[in-house]
Amino acid sequence: MSFHEHEVQYRGKNALQVMTTFPITLCGVGALGANLADHLARMGFARLTLIDRDRVDARNLSTQPYQRGDVGALKARLMAHTLYRALGIKAKALAQEMTKDNVGRLLAGSGLVVDLFDNGPSRGLVTEWCREFDMPCVHAGMADAYGEVRWNEHYRVPTAARGDVCDYPLARSLVMLTVSVAAEVITRFVLTGTKQNYTLTLADLTIREEG
Repeated sequence: MSFHEHEVQYRGKNALQVMTTFPITLCGVGALGANLADHLARMGFARLTLIDRDRVDARNLSTQPYQRGDVGALKARLMAHTLYRALGIKAKALAQEMTKDNVGRLLAGSGLVVDLFDNGPSRGLVTEWCREFDMPCVHAGMADAYGEVRWNEHYRVPTAARGDVCDYPLARSLVMLTVSVAAEVITRFVLTGTKQNYTLTLADLTIREEG
């Protein structure tokens, strides 16, 4: 039986063939990015590029799919290794900082860019490059008990956070809810070209489609 037998039954063989070959670049492999990479791979996406310069920290373990023994490892390389061990998927790991000088090289060859960075400057680089070169790009982010998934055409880069960018309250349930919505938004785009924007609020478990 195929790893993706349930997904095949739900979406059909033709859909899985498209998903398997469609190139997606994930910018950021933290709470959203690491869980989304795992989620997409288990759905059937096999051409994944993972960009992140950061290393695993102990405080990441409650919201990110890493283990105690992974602390100190580069997230992009570790996630690529994890996907290979789990499913035999050879994700491309780019463990480096994105800058204005290398953004074009890092994102080249993408069919879709997914912005999951945790800081405004990096999100800004992705936003502007994708707009300039007409690259499909969807952003997913969270703040407090709020999450959103928005396409570049409807996205505004958030203002810079004060203090430690990783020092904020974050519920694992919000992470997984946002990841699930993002994964379905991505899948619908890949299969049908549809672009949907959503906001999510954890307190009342509400998901709203936005214009």
